[in-house]
Amino acid sequence: MGFRVSPEENEAINAAVALSGLNKQEYCYRRCLGREITVQGNPRVYKALKDQLASVLGELKRIEIAGEVTDEMLELIELITVTLGGMKGEGANE
Repeated sequence: MGFRVSPEENEAINAAVALSGLNKQEYCYRRCLGREITVQGNPRVYKALKDQLASVLGELKRIEIAGEVTDEMLELIELITVTLGGMKGEGANE
């Protein structure tokens, strides 16, 4: 199965996939069927979190100058928060 997405949507999907620890096929399969995605902490997820947090930091520094936060950045921050909370045992991730 294939589908077209915008470059921004592709970036958001890739970030969510990386933070889930799943491969893209498994992630999309579970999301399409409404199944729960539980993040298991491993080196790959840790690296994805580290990379995404570095990206958020860079964006926040840019925003400090420009003065605006995009919806995409807020969604990414929320996804990182949910992932970290789930890894700490504060609830299941979806």
